[in-house]
Amino acid sequence: MSQPLKGKVALVAGATRGAGRGIAVELGAAGATVYVTGRSTRDRRSEYDRPETIEDTADLVNEAGGAGIAVPADHLDPAQVRTLVDRIADAEGRLDVLVNNIWGGEKLFEWESPVWEHDLDNGLRLLRLAVETHAITSHHALPLLLRNPGGLVVEMTDGTAEYNGATYRNTFFYDLAKTSVLRMGFALGHELGPRGATAVALTPGWLRSEMMLEHYGVGEDNWRDALDRVPHFAISETPRYVGRAVAALAADPDVARFNGQSLSSGGLARTYGFTDLDGSRPDAWRYLVEVQDAGKPADTTGYR
Repeated sequence: MSQPLKGKVALVAGATRGAGRGIAVELGAAGATVYVTGRSTRDRRSEYDRPETIEDTADLVNEAGGAGIAVPADHLDPAQVRTLVDRIADAEGRLDVLVNNIWGGEKLFEWESPVWEHDLDNGLRLLRLAVETHAITSHHALPLLLRNPGGLVVEMTDGTAEYNGATYRNTFFYDLAKTSVLRMGFALGHELGPRGATAVALTPGWLRSEMMLEHYGVGEDNWRDALDRVPHFAISETPRYVGRAVAALAADPDVARFNGQSLSSGGLARTYGFTDLDGSRPDAWRYLVEVQDAGKPADTTGYR
């Protein structure tokens, strides 16, 4: 089937840019109606002060073949999230896929600063944005998702449970945030599984997001120009790759086999057979352990 998610309704919370945008577009390509939320709109930018907007994401969902609906929402505000879910319930009567992708912490964490040196206000806000938003959204959205059997919740994070369990992730606050979201996928699996739904935690690999490309001074068309400075960037992937992972999970009638698990875009590519936009299958987390963290020179042979 070219559009296996036709008739399904998804909410991608945190879909302004990056992985959220890639996921929304691929759910649309699979035929879903996709509600996309965020704080940056064509009328008002968040503190990120970047040009990407949720309306742009909705347009991309429409162009991909789905129905994109942009709804401004601050997921730290329970009233806004409750209004959002009520709107979906009134318009659609169902919710089949919830993607908790809210983050917003890139400008708040200080690389490799110990907790006693890290700005405390920034660290605590990072935790609120990364963890509290997901809890608020699940609290309000899951009753709607549970109206019909077979619902899917995807908790988006950075790193697999195996990798993060053995690796310090840059700062106390970043490490705690990303590990907490992994645990959310596990906990929700216990609460949703007996009720006919599935929850997973999912990580992309080294993501070529808008902000990452800008940081390295390249675009998607010439991203390899950055490899002279950051050779291991060769394993990177587009946001659409993890989007295809979510779409594959959502279309899988046997998705419950993954309930409560920690998954990655590269691992699911091997399971489902999808590729990134260039036809490759980057396996970033295996590469990080076996090549980058092992101190070996960059070489993606056998990893994409």
